[in-house]
Amino acid sequence: MPTLVIANKTYSSWSLRPWLMLKELGVAFDEVMVPLDDPATGETLRRYSPAAKAPTYIDGETTVWDSLAIMEYLSERYGLGRVWPAEPAPRVLARCLSAEMHAGFGALRSTCPMNLGKHYAYRDRGEGVARDVARIVAAWRDARARFGRGGPFLFGAFTAADAMYAPVVTRLDTYGFAVDPDIRAYMDAILGLASFRDWREAALAETWSVRADEVDEVPLVDHRART
Repeated sequence: MPTLVIANKTYSSWSLRPWLMLKELGVAFDEVMVPLDDPATGETLRRYSPAAKAPTYIDGETTVWDSLAIMEYLSERYGLGRVWPAEPAPRVLARCLSAEMHAGFGALRSTCPMNLGKHYAYRDRGEGVARDVARIVAAWRDARARFGRGGPFLFGAFTAADAMYAPVVTRLDTYGFAVDPDIRAYMDAILGLASFRDWREAALAETWSVRADEVDEVPLVDHRART
């Protein structure tokens, strides 16, 4: 059985991506959790990946240690049309959007780290974040308008592009960004996935915190508050 090595579910946006894709494909896999922000994290990850990165996907003699590379491997392993859109035009766009996510949106990612345990009030988080959010919303709306008529996701059915943007959906939700109803509907489709709900439930049961991913402000809601 394949193994997916991941980091903390509360914070690890990169781990969430292939985990969701595997669940939506119905692929059975073993899960290894390596907590972040621990002195032994790097050494432990190096047992699974030469780059000491999470996620890492191990399938027999094959080891893949990058979220987008895992998507491509799953496409080759389980069928192009199950991971990416089956038709060429939407498939090209899905891959472009996924690569853009993989390499970009640094302001949003650094200022608003993924944190499934908290909800914050909206506030101005700078021009860079505003530009990133505007571009993301425009990209989602374009994909939905052109290719999303067959379902609630970017290309109708769930694809790797949705998995790649799922952590962004959580950021817009966590940090209280105001979005139009069509964008909120897409976000709710991601947040409502049974696979995502399972991931989030496990995240809220975690007992450790990663200081770098906890912004210095009082949350409206702390879902992980212990009584």
